[in-house]
Amino acid sequence: MGRKLSAITQSKINYLGVDTGGTFTDFVLFDGQHWRIHKVLSTPNNPALAILQGIEELGLQEAVNKQLLTIVHGSTVATNAVLENKGAKTVYIGNKGFKDLLTIGRQAREEIYTLKAGIQPTPVPADLCLEVDTRRDAKGSLVSPLTDEQLQILKRQVDQCQPEAIAINLLFSFLDDREEQTIASLFQGDYFTSRSSYVLPKYKEYERGIATWLNASLGPRVQRYMEHLQSGLNHCPVSVMQSSGGTLTIEQAANRAVNLLLSGPAGGLAAVKRIGKQCGIDKLISFDMGGTSTDVALMDGDFPLTEEGRIAQWPVAIPMLNIETIGAGGGSIAWVDPGGMLHVGPQSAGSDPGPACYGLGGTDPCVTDANVFLGRLLPEAFLGGRMQLDKAASCASLTSLASKLGLNTTETALGIIQLAEHEMIQAIHRISVKKGHNPGDFVLCCFGGAGGLHVCSLAEQLNMKAAIVPQNSGVLSALGMLVAPVKRQLTRTFLGLWQSLDQQTLNTAFADLENEAMYSLQAEHADLSRVKIHYNMDMRYQGQSYTLDIAYHEDAEHRFIEKHKSQYGHTLNHPVELVNISVDLEVPSTLNFGAQPTGTDAQPKPESYTRVIGHDAPLPVYAREQLEVGHLITGPALITELVSTTWLKESWQAHIDTYGNLRLIQN
Repeated sequence: MGRKLSAITQSKINYLGVDTGGTFTDFVLFDGQHWRIHKVLSTPNNPALAILQGIEELGLQEAVNKQLLTIVHGSTVATNAVLENKGAKTVYIGNKGFKDLLTIGRQAREEIYTLKAGIQPTPVPADLCLEVDTRRDAKGSLVSPLTDEQLQILKRQVDQCQPEAIAINLLFSFLDDREEQTIASLFQGDYFTSRSSYVLPKYKEYERGIATWLNASLGPRVQRYMEHLQSGLNHCPVSVMQSSGGTLTIEQAANRAVNLLLSGPAGGLAAVKRIGKQCGIDKLISFDMGGTSTDVALMDGDFPLTEEGRIAQWPVAIPMLNIETIGAGGGSIAWVDPGGMLHVGPQSAGSDPGPACYGLGGTDPCVTDANVFLGRLLPEAFLGGRMQLDKAASCASLTSLASKLGLNTTETALGIIQLAEHEMIQAIHRISVKKGHNPGDFVLCCFGGAGGLHVCSLAEQLNMKAAIVPQNSGVLSALGMLVAPVKRQLTRTFLGLWQSLDQQTLNTAFADLENEAMYSLQAEHADLSRVKIHYNMDMRYQGQSYTLDIAYHEDAEHRFIEKHKSQYGHTLNHPVELVNISVDLEVPSTLNFGAQPTGTDAQPKPESYTRVIGHDAPLPVYAREQLEVGHLITGPALITELVSTTWLKESWQAHIDTYGNLRLIQN
């Protein structure tokens, strides 16, 4: 993996998309004319090391030294810190009588009929929860002022706790945040400080408090990582992907750590959206299978945002793409429980030691080992031959597992594949069938290093007749980083009955949000002449708890009623209420992956033939880089490329479209 690639011309700006995954770190480089791709094993203890290694192997050090490299990065640092409970020691500051707000929560049970519910973890220990005697009412009027004496007491209490970070969450601060700003300024420079009026200026104090706490606890770790990365890159321009599908500068990212929780998967959806537009397909189900996890999402015209997402057990009310993530990837470990039942995941072998076939000391059988043993993944073709897989090690690990199950090795390998695919099917059902969508009306767009090995089987089980495997699908999320827009979405509570609202006041509130977002984009040197602006509102019937997202329009009330009827099957004879307003600013990327100039009617010739378990005769192997527009392949066959392999099952055909995509159709 350490071979240095040929250096590129270092006289102009180069654009590098980087996706840090649990197993591999992916790179896509665009020098203004040509695209190049690369992968290295991730370094979970310090993800920046893998990035710097990849830059060295791509021959980009001179570009770094001359600051001729612009990087867009998808990071898992924030996600992993939450999942591993490795956030910074954080003090939570609330109003008097409300310091236990995050501990009490919503009193909601995940399993409402369980008689002995388990004790839920506490986000902030009781001795780190402080309160201050100040208060504003529901109209934003000051009831109890914040005094200098209270600030001095609070300062002593915080210093005694010796935290790394502070989360400030005062009631109704989204209406007037002067007290939060005063407290934040008290600790400026001493601790990493987050205030709810900056992180999420919306009603629902619990969700706002969790978002503020997450932002504070993640901030120091994200900040250290970003500083380390910038130092190693000689302070080249770096942008970071947000969970909402747009980018922001690395300097702003540390203060918005909670916005990075779906940073990596969001890049893939940006690329899928671009592919859908190119191909004229507006109904896509994205399927991203990497080494550690699988992410699925549904696009019906666009990928929707949600403010009801979760990370671990915590609600995340920050706008994020609606992505379903499961612990089933190429590195997911197969194991047997005490009852003799086979399971796959969610534990992953990661990058070190990785699956047994990596030859790095791993002995646990993984999904990748099953594919290698079955002949669907060629050891000599993995990463273009730069990383040779050990088939004998895969066989040994599977044989050991088979003995525990009382099965032969082939049955065990097939069982691992079936179980992993079952988990993926269930995840796709949750974003489609359970939301009223028929998967058969959609096209499956698969990517990630392991996605192509399962695309045909998943499509069959979902009754989907068509699928797309994009060009360079194994690094599509990194490519998506480069084609993603620069984006800001600011939101604020603006509560009132729609028929009673003063439209001029509402317009002024929208304008204030737009100006704030514009100021943020200017700091990123975005081309504001190309900015697209959208005004949106969260609306509901009075008395409801949940809202629907409606575009701002003079006919918004009617549109809400129609959307509510379409989604829930009924209307209510209640007044319609505006809850939140938001402004979305988006500057599209100028980078593009265009159509291929050549085409042919000739049939491609296999590069070789290989044995695949379940088939009597050797099957053809095609090198994707040798395929041209118009080429047609009939399964069963293997299609290999530098960063992925596609297993084309019998009864499936694949042809290369004008954009280099593999378009799969079931006969």
